[in-house]
Amino acid sequence: MAAELVGGALLSAFLQVAFDRLASPQIVDFFRGRKLDEKLLSNLKTMLHSINALADDAELKQFTDPHVKAWLFDVKEAIFDAEDLLGEIDYELTRCQVEAQSQPQTFTSKVSNFFNSTSFNKKIESEMKEVLRRLEYLANQKDALGLKKGTYSDDNDRSGSRMSQKLPSSSLVVESVIYGRDADKDIIINWLTSETDNPNHPCILSIVGMGGLGKTTLAQHVFSDPKIEDAKFDIKAWVCVSDHFHVLTVTRTILEAITNQKDDSENLQMVHKKLKEKLLGKRFLLVLDDVWNERPAEWEAVRTPLSYGAPGSRILVTTRSEKVASSMRSEVHLLKQLGEDECRKVFENHALKDGDIELNDEFMKVGRRIVEKCKGLPLALKTIGCLLSTNSSISDWKNILESEIWELPKEHSEIIPALFLSYHHLPSHLKRCFAYCALFPKDYEFVKEELIFLWMAQNFLLSTQHIRHPKQIGEEYFNDLLSRCFFNKSSVVGRFVMHDLLNDLAKYVYADFCFRLKFDNEQYIQKTTRHFSFEFRDVKSFDGFESLTDAKKLRSFFSISQYGRSPWDFKISIHDLFSKIKFIRVLSFRGCLDLREVPDSVGDLKHLQSLDLSSTEIKKLPDSICLLYNLLILKLSYCSMLEEFPSNLHKLTKLRCLEFEGTKVRKMPMHFGELKNLQELDKFIVDRNSEVSTIFFVSNTNPIIFNYYFSTLSFTPSPFISGGGTTHS
Repeated sequence: MAAELVGGALLSAFLQVAFDRLASPQIVDFFRGRKLDEKLLSNLKTMLHSINALADDAELKQFTDPHVKAWLFDVKEAIFDAEDLLGEIDYELTRCQVEAQSQPQTFTSKVSNFFNSTSFNKKIESEMKEVLRRLEYLANQKDALGLKKGTYSDDNDRSGSRMSQKLPSSSLVVESVIYGRDADKDIIINWLTSETDNPNHPCILSIVGMGGLGKTTLAQHVFSDPKIEDAKFDIKAWVCVSDHFHVLTVTRTILEAITNQKDDSENLQMVHKKLKEKLLGKRFLLVLDDVWNERPAEWEAVRTPLSYGAPGSRILVTTRSEKVASSMRSEVHLLKQLGEDECRKVFENHALKDGDIELNDEFMKVGRRIVEKCKGLPLALKTIGCLLSTNSSISDWKNILESEIWELPKEHSEIIPALFLSYHHLPSHLKRCFAYCALFPKDYEFVKEELIFLWMAQNFLLSTQHIRHPKQIGEEYFNDLLSRCFFNKSSVVGRFVMHDLLNDLAKYVYADFCFRLKFDNEQYIQKTTRHFSFEFRDVKSFDGFESLTDAKKLRSFFSISQYGRSPWDFKISIHDLFSKIKFIRVLSFRGCLDLREVPDSVGDLKHLQSLDLSSTEIKKLPDSICLLYNLLILKLSYCSMLEEFPSNLHKLTKLRCLEFEGTKVRKMPMHFGELKNLQELDKFIVDRNSEVSTIFFVSNTNPIIFNYYFSTLSFTPSPFISGGGTTHS
């Protein structure tokens, strides 16, 4: 049900990507230069605007009308295909430019290019007409479906954008205070620090409550309380378990949290032995956050080495299920909803944080009713408060109060209505960025820069204002979502995390097009899947990879390496995979131990914008990789066997980021200075016998960010280098 409720909210976001591509002057120049029918472009714009005008009404009616829901799905499919078509045009333009610069035009090559371009032109016109036919057919269904044009057809004036003006990134609320939990906190601390023990050693206490109550926040405040410090535990560790409970993985993660060292052991007995040695005779405090496993036998396997801790050792668990507590033979602390006064304080702390709203009687009356609808859940109060914090109009507050989304049947959805509302009123550019995070597992701690690169590769950060770089736009979008409480800072410096309920929301709104492989997946990848993510540890147990070849319009295929490097266990070769995913934009094999060679067919992936081969065993890159004219990001870090770049690397003229720290590369390729869009380089090699370095710094006018600087001789950094770095001679 959840997917049905908010999926349509993405329509305007999908449309905006197509609008951004159509606004490119290069697309218009392509049609004029090739003498193609320019009416096709104008007709496409007109048709997309017609669809856009129906988006608001369709979004609401899909809740109760399955025909509208199906219509929305078909529209999104057509828009995706239009985007892919525009992407092909973009690739062809870049290819022609690169080839014209790199080789003289002989008579033979001119004839060859003429026939190739004629064939391509016919293909583009034919496919453009087909997309227009589909969109026109869908637009003509509006009367039969009872769809009406919205008052605000321009995306900039849509209700979502008006209701949610951009929040300044500096307004992020630091949750240094928790309301209404002092008594809970005291009870838990007293239990953790008490001298009493019981036969079920070590003693376990589970904080139990529904999602959004603040169990993790409470545990964090307990964990960092001075009284816990005074209790003088020999070892303190925090482990996020989440819904993926694998005995070896959980046990190894506990060991890593205790030792602060990575452990790659695949033998459970060996991990048990190491953990036992670390805990033997030590009094420890271990927090297991977000536990879902209800199978006593699996918990017992994890508990065995923990029993060797000294008397007074404690385990604190957070979970939504009393069955989990029972399976762990744990004492239970039930966490209840906040009281009325505490709810009001949480709401006001977020809704009034900027001081732009004066609470008169009418605001207070509406605010109280909104607070009541949040049902005492801190997460709901926080997100709704953030939504309203920059809306000083009482009419905006009333629109939130009177929204139909509050009345959605709870039995069909685990998502809190307040979260639906907060998502519903995001500007379209933030909706698509947030929804893409459905590819992350629950409790996954991500790095801001990596997420921004993923958005960039999906064309979410395009701008008609060419003075702004996509990375700058991505920073703005990320900070905006952070300030709206869609992201939270992790306990690990420099990393971020989503609340698991917001992770569920992202997954639901992108359910038709996103597939995230989990350990216990039983369903198969659908033909409509556009984005696919996985962890290598989950691949062995999944039998549905034959269906991956049916997802021919796949745009994302990437590994999420939380647990080091792993073997390739897919039931399909990489070459066969490449032959199927012609529309791929994000491709990551990071951490794949078995990847020693990249097939030449990688050069056929015309739409590819991000390629991550980090921590693989590749020895060289095929020359065909230099045909990836749309490539923006190339990551090769810790490819310890890689010795050189292809000589034609300079043909990747759109490349913005290149990482190759931890490789054996000792020489930059010739013509490297022609990469004029390069902005991030983790390392640069100055060769005594090469002029590459001088040419690069003289010709590149972009500021280059260096994380590391390597040189084979003494060298004075160019003024074009920006950011911190160290120079090694």
